[in-house]
Amino acid sequence: MSDLNSGFSLGLVGVGKIARDQHLPAIAATTNCHLIAAADPKASLPDVPVYGALGAMLDAHPDITAVSICTPTHLRYSQARLALLRGKHVLLEKPPGATLSEVESLISLAAEQGVSLFAAWHSRFAPGVAQAKKWLVERQVQRVKIEWKEDVRVWHPGQTWIWQPGGMGVFDPGINALSIATVILPQPFFLRQARLLVPSNAQTPIAADLSFADPTGVEIEAAFDFRQSGPPIWDIHIDTDGGRLSLTQGGCRLEIDGQLVNEAEEREYPELYARFAELIASGISEVDVAPLRQVADAFLYGRREVTDAFIE
Repeated sequence: MSDLNSGFSLGLVGVGKIARDQHLPAIAATTNCHLIAAADPKASLPDVPVYGALGAMLDAHPDITAVSICTPTHLRYSQARLALLRGKHVLLEKPPGATLSEVESLISLAAEQGVSLFAAWHSRFAPGVAQAKKWLVERQVQRVKIEWKEDVRVWHPGQTWIWQPGGMGVFDPGINALSIATVILPQPFFLRQARLLVPSNAQTPIAADLSFADPTGVEIEAAFDFRQSGPPIWDIHIDTDGGRLSLTQGGCRLEIDGQLVNEAEEREYPELYARFAELIASGISEVDVAPLRQVADAFLYGRREVTDAFIE
């Protein structure tokens, strides 16, 4: 077990858009997290050394106690496995793996190695999520509508991997909505049907319409779309016997029956690293595969329809 007050030394794996936009600022804002080095074959950073591979980084800096893996999904298993075998704590950017089998293997390995593994579902740390979950516990959910729509050219410019197997397409942002829904809804829910719109030149969907139901028959509808023009829509509306809860702006704004309950600045990634520090200090892991399982079910059970080719 680590001493939380002493902090931990971190190696960052993958220095792409998500790492630069979110992880680096969050790490800098986390007082007990000390960035020692990074690994990326194509990147550089002004203040820390960057190595071409994870192994080289760990060889050069044996004092690194934890790694944060922000590479494309298909690379994460081998990198996480290497880090775990070296006795390092591991944070996995979402989704935690390309397949459920990979993640289950990492969970077992982390337990064997006695280190912490953290599946970083960042949207769960949006300011309104915990309060929404608490409010819903005492209500009967009647209907759920999820809209998660954004412009892929704005949020994933030039990232061709997102259209390849394992890249998930529109489920890359859509899994954020599912990560919130799976934690705030009182009952588990299951896919009943799905329509996946796949560009003719891609392997993953650009849009998806999903229908779920919980064990009591409550309908949960979700619409994901990468073709949004204008501001993104990241909204979840839940009708209950005690009123309507609306969690909007990706979880930053919470309304109940149209009345503002909570609106705060987004601090998801600083909260992630604070939680990672807690897990390391406590010697435990936190890996919920429920959001990834919902996506896997959509690919397994969904009806695919070919749509227009995607042009960057």
